[in-house]
Amino acid sequence: MIKTPVAYSKTIDSGKDFPNLVDIIINCIQERKGIDLVSLDLRKAEGAICDKFIICQGSSNTQVRSIADFVVEEVKNILGDNPLNKEGFENMQWILLDYVDIVVHIFQPEARNFYNVEGLWADAEVTYFNAERRAV
Repeated sequence: MIKTPVAYSKTIDSGKDFPNLVDIIINCIQERKGIDLVSLDLRKAEGAICDKFIICQGSSNTQVRSIADFVVEEVKNILGDNPLNKEGFENMQWILLDYVDIVVHIFQPEARNFYNVEGLWADAEVTYFNAERRAV
């Protein structure tokens, strides 16, 4: 389970705190020391296929796999959700986890530079996360 506190959002009707999928994913990536973590808000981007991309990289196949496995495990444990689709576990250069409205991209550095997902969605609102687990 996540050792760091998870941010929660309040529901309007019940007033109870519930975990937010984006916050869980970001905490999981940070817990596994994901590098260069960013969130792209695609809601205003023309032609967007989802609401958000969460992008990070790992420094090895092992780290990329560890990040992806931890995200899948924690989202399942906390929210009971599985990704609609998972890709890239064969070679671990670019793992994609599709949670419908949120798509997680976990890259090796070379693949991230080559595919330049952030550049393809340059009109998206970008949030950068630093090592202290805060949005910059």
